[in-house]
Amino acid sequence: MAETHAPAPERLAWTLRTYVRLAWTWCRALAQYPASLLLLTGMVVLASAAEMGAVAIVFGHAGTLVGFTVFEGLLVYALAATAFGCADLLMGSVERLGQHIRTGSFDAMLVRPVSPLVQLATDGFSPRRLGKVVPALAVLAVSLTVCDIDWTVSRALMLPVLLASSIALCCAVWLAASCTQFVATDAREAANSLTYGGQALTEYPLALYGRGIVRAVTFAVPLAFVSWQPALYLLDRPDPTGLPAALRWAAPAVAVLSCVLAAAAWRSGLRRYRSTGS
Repeated sequence: MAETHAPAPERLAWTLRTYVRLAWTWCRALAQYPASLLLLTGMVVLASAAEMGAVAIVFGHAGTLVGFTVFEGLLVYALAATAFGCADLLMGSVERLGQHIRTGSFDAMLVRPVSPLVQLATDGFSPRRLGKVVPALAVLAVSLTVCDIDWTVSRALMLPVLLASSIALCCAVWLAASCTQFVATDAREAANSLTYGGQALTEYPLALYGRGIVRAVTFAVPLAFVSWQPALYLLDRPDPTGLPAALRWAAPAVAVLSCVLAAAAWRSGLRRYRSTGS
């Protein structure tokens, strides 16, 4: 099609427009059942509130954990919940890749004049996932206000960069984990252990865990750059795990590298895919 040979900016703009149109189509379909949508969204909000409450209770009883107060702990939680919530909203549907392969619907995506990744990411798109994002943003706003943060110009400008990097990193993790289903179509639960399990891990200060875990989520699967390193940067704290302070600036570069690797994993999976039953 013509878009294939268009300049990269035009292809990107066309891809984004296609994503929005497909996502809006699913939203319009779900809006035909408003009561069901509201109930499901309410359940998601309650689940998010329970997670937030658990963090607040843990820090409230302890007073401080590894030097973090209640609101500083909620800052870490909010950074992780915002990033993973946005990634779930934008890319969460890719975790159903194995199901599409088994049923043959992925083959249909491959022959349509739209990127199969866009089709997969928007399949079943649901605004109920905003029930995760909106509460997380509210807690983030409160935490940023209450915590003792020295709001310099550079720190204020860096905040949206860190948030965008965290979301991009989570999207990359979601895609890369889901690509394992090209090899093992029943590997969805294993992929979920990295995505949803990663969120549970990063909702608390990483200094609570052993140094081996901290290094693994810094240099192997870089989940430390979702909430831990950004929180250290915002609070202007030394890393209690002993890692270099320069890492708190590395989130944008880590996000770009993760996206490149996730894209490579996706392209590799497509090249090796041999249709249903392969």
